[in-house]
Amino acid sequence: MDNNLATAEKEIKALTDKLPLLKKEIAKVIIGQEETIEHLLITFLAGGHALLEGVPGLAKTLLIKTISQAIDLKFNRIQFTPDLMPSDIVGTEILEEDHTTGNKYFKFNKGPIFANIVLADEINRTPPKTQAALLEAMQEFEVTYSGKTYKMDRPFFILATQNPIEQSGTFPLPEAQQDRFLFYIKIAYPSATEEVNILKSTTGSNKPKIEKIIGGQEIIKLQSLVRDVPISDDLIAYVSNIVRATRPETSTNEFVKDWVSWGAGPRAGQAMILTAKARALQEGRFSVTLEDIKKVAYPVLRHRIIVNFRAEAEGITSDKVTENLLENIKVNIKR
Repeated sequence: MDNNLATAEKEIKALTDKLPLLKKEIAKVIIGQEETIEHLLITFLAGGHALLEGVPGLAKTLLIKTISQAIDLKFNRIQFTPDLMPSDIVGTEILEEDHTTGNKYFKFNKGPIFANIVLADEINRTPPKTQAALLEAMQEFEVTYSGKTYKMDRPFFILATQNPIEQSGTFPLPEAQQDRFLFYIKIAYPSATEEVNILKSTTGSNKPKIEKIIGGQEIIKLQSLVRDVPISDDLIAYVSNIVRATRPETSTNEFVKDWVSWGAGPRAGQAMILTAKARALQEGRFSVTLEDIKKVAYPVLRHRIIVNFRAEAEGITSDKVTENLLENIKVNIKR
């Protein structure tokens, strides 16, 4: 029994030791953005999808492409445009002929969504009808076409980028679609030092080579391991209190009643616990702490708390609501 335990611990360490190596490999190309990279790796470990928002030129696409190069998985990029159709994403049936018998038949030609990592680039540049083509794959990990169901290869991640809604020519993502994303990650401008280093590294002839650090089966094992990370009942209750406090009809916080139209659903609590477990594992720990929950609360709740017109007029964002909730709601940890 002791030998089995030692072997298991050795396998776990071998897997988790690859995470810092993965970050190091990504850093060959991406300068700064440590928090964004951390959030994307948490998304992978938790087995979810991520939405990244930032103005053009902040290397959103480059970041995702670099991660896909460091992970040994099939990668496809879909450039979302106003004229993109659902069949351009999912695929379509084509008429083929059996040259032996002369019989004709329809064959499903799989679209670019059939990959392990799918980059939905500038997802808010296409109308809601086309955006919705991703819903079934994101939630059920399968696609239905003409009454037939086609399973996605696992692991399966959709990493979508979007420009801020206030820019011209964009279509806001429906709330139901946003809720399918585990994390909503906002990318800020680089610091002055980072920007100088970016200019140096991207205007020369040196092109760093990205090595593959981890494979699909290892990712699947890590995802399974994440779910085994223990979390106390006190912290689960804390997560539940936070999520319930985002809803104006049940919240005891006046600022929620003043600023929020719609609060987060139970999926937010599931996401917070799962990503907190993933963060703990990424940090080399096999238990969830209060700090883990507070760190993942922002990207989990950012797209699940819908502020009202009054809040928008006052410059109040969902992040501000989350900040106030974390300050006001205390965790009762029993000794």
